[in-house]
Amino acid sequence: MRFYDLTTPGAVLSALLLLAPCPSSAFYLPGVAPTSYKYGDKVPLHVNHLTPAESQKDAQVRSVFSFDYYHSRFHFCEPEGGAKYISESLGSILFGDRIQTSPFDLRMGKNETCKAACSEQKFTPREAKFVNRRIWQSYNLNWLVDGLPAGQLQYDPNTMTQFYSPGFALGSVENEQPRLNNHYDIVIDFHQPSKDTYRVVGVLVEPRSLRDSKMIGDGKAECGDPKDPLILSEKETTTVLYTYSVYWRPSKTPFATRWDKYLHVYDPSIHWFSLINSAVIVVFLVCMVTTILIRTLRKDIARYNRLDELALDDLSGTSVVEEGVQEDSGWKLVHGDVFRPPKNPLLLSVLLGNGAQLFMMTGFTIVMILLYTLFGFIGGYVSARTYKHFRGESWKLNFATFFLLNLFVWAKAASGAVPFTTMLVIVGIWFLISVPLSLTGSWLGFRAPVVEAPVRTNQIPRQIPPAGGYLRPLPSMLLVGVLPFGAIFVELYFIMNSIWFSKVYYMFGFLFVCFGLMVMTCAAVTVLMVYFLLCAEDYRWQWRAFMTAGASALYVFAYCLVYWGRTMAFSSVIGAGLFLGYSALISVLFFVLTGTIGFFASWFFVLKIYGSIKVD
Repeated sequence: MRFYDLTTPGAVLSALLLLAPCPSSAFYLPGVAPTSYKYGDKVPLHVNHLTPAESQKDAQVRSVFSFDYYHSRFHFCEPEGGAKYISESLGSILFGDRIQTSPFDLRMGKNETCKAACSEQKFTPREAKFVNRRIWQSYNLNWLVDGLPAGQLQYDPNTMTQFYSPGFALGSVENEQPRLNNHYDIVIDFHQPSKDTYRVVGVLVEPRSLRDSKMIGDGKAECGDPKDPLILSEKETTTVLYTYSVYWRPSKTPFATRWDKYLHVYDPSIHWFSLINSAVIVVFLVCMVTTILIRTLRKDIARYNRLDELALDDLSGTSVVEEGVQEDSGWKLVHGDVFRPPKNPLLLSVLLGNGAQLFMMTGFTIVMILLYTLFGFIGGYVSARTYKHFRGESWKLNFATFFLLNLFVWAKAASGAVPFTTMLVIVGIWFLISVPLSLTGSWLGFRAPVVEAPVRTNQIPRQIPPAGGYLRPLPSMLLVGVLPFGAIFVELYFIMNSIWFSKVYYMFGFLFVCFGLMVMTCAAVTVLMVYFLLCAEDYRWQWRAFMTAGASALYVFAYCLVYWGRTMAFSSVIGAGLFLGYSALISVLFFVLTGTIGFFASWFFVLKIYGSIKVD
C-alpha cells in the first residue's frame, strides 16, 4: 500500500482530518496489520509501474507518462506461469498502480549472491532505443516488499539526515551514454519483536549496470565487472541477463515506525513559515473586514431605519425636518432589486451544487471516491434549493444538467489507463449510488420551503450606474482572487511535487489548516467586494460573487504554468498537453469550489443586512 494525496486533480484542493503536522512516533498505515515471518519464509516482492523522476543533472521532469512494468520493450523477467495482478483498491487503480507478482525469490534471513532472475533477454535496436530514451528521461522502477516501497538511500544536507526515497533508477547516463541497470542489490531491514518472529521494516535497492554477467545453471549466475557497464546498442541486438542479490540486516526500527524513514521533507521550516505567515495575514484580514463592515453597517442600518421613521412621521403630519438626514442611498437603494434572479440561474445552481459537493468532500477526502459519490445527495439538494430560490421553473432540466456536469467532473478523476472492467465498476457505482442519492437530494431540495427574501422585488429593474475602477468585473476578480490563492500557494508547490515527481505527500495537517485559511479568506474578501458593489447600486451580486471568488483559479493555473517552466522539460507535445489538461482540470475544480464558498458567504451576508432594515 502506498501513500498518496488522494485528490487527483481535484485533489490538490483536499484536506484530511489529520491534525498533526508532522509524523508521530507511532505511524501506522490505515488498515495494515503487521505481517510476521519465520526464518526461511518466502517474502513476496511485487512490482509496480515505471514512473518518471526528476533528473539528477538539472532536477527537472522530462515526461509525465507511466509504463507497465512488464511492457514488452523492457524485457523484465516474469515469474513462471506469467505475472499475476495483485488485488488493489479502486483508488489505487485510478492512480495508475499496476501491482503484479515478480520472479524474485526472497527468503527471510537468507542472503543470496548473484542469482539470475530469468534467462537471457535480447534487445533489438528499436527496443534499445526505446529503453535508452526512458533512461534519458530518468525513469524509476517501483517495487513493493511487504507493502513497503523499495527505495534508494538519500542524504539531506540541510538537516544532515538520511532517508529512503521510493523508487530506484532504470539506468544512468555517464559521458552522454545511457547505461541499463540489470543487477539489483536488495537490502532488507528486518525487526525481531519476539523469538523466531521477523518483520520487514525497510527496503533499499542499489541498482548496477553489469555487461558480462553469465548464467552458470540452477538459478545461479556469474556477475560481471561493475567497471564494465551494460550499454544497449541501437545498431545491433544486445543480450542482457537480469541478476540480483539479497542481503538481510537487523534493525531496531519497530513495525509501527517503519514508514518514518520514507516520510521526509527537505525543509520543514518552509511549511511553518508559510503557515504562520498566512495565518497572521488571514486573521488580520478577516478582523479588519469584519470590523469595517460591522461599524459601517450599524451606521447605515441606523440611518436607514431613522429615515423610515421620519417618513412615517411625515405621513401622519408630523414635521420631518432634521438636519443631516438624507434620502435613501447606497446599498439600501437597491433593496427592491437585490433579490432579483440572476441571468442563467440554472447554470449557477448546478455549479453551486457541484461546489457544495466538492466542499463536503474536501473535508473527508481519506475515502475520496466513495464520499464524492455519497455526497451526491448534498450536491443535488443544494442545486435544487438554490434554483428554486431563483424561481427557476425548468426543474427537470436542472436534474439532467446537474447529473451531466457532475458526471464529467467525477469521471475526470480517473486516469486514461483505467481498465475497461474498472470503468464498468465506476459506472456501476455511479448509477447505483450517486444517481439515486443526487435524485433524493434534489427532490428534497425542491420540496423544501423557498428561502424567502426579506424585501419585495420590484417589477421593473432599476438602471445600474456604470461601474468604474476596481468595481469593474475583471479588476475585481483579479484583486479578490489573489488573496485566497496567497493562503495556499506554498502548499500547492509540495502537492505539485507529489503529483509530478512521484514523491510521498503526507503533510495533511498543514493542508487542512491551509484549506481552512483559504475558506476564511475567500468568504471575507468576497463579502467585502459584494458590499462595495451594492453601495455602488449594482444589485447583480450573484454571478459576481461566484466569479470573483472563483478567480483564484486563474492564479492556480498561472502557477501551474510557472511550475512547468521551472521544473518540467517535456520532450513531446503529448506530455505537455497532458500536463496542461490536468492543470486546467485542477483549476476548474478550484474555480467551482472557491466560487461556491464566495457565493454562499455573500448570500448569507445579503440576507442578513436586508433583513435588518425597515422597508415598506
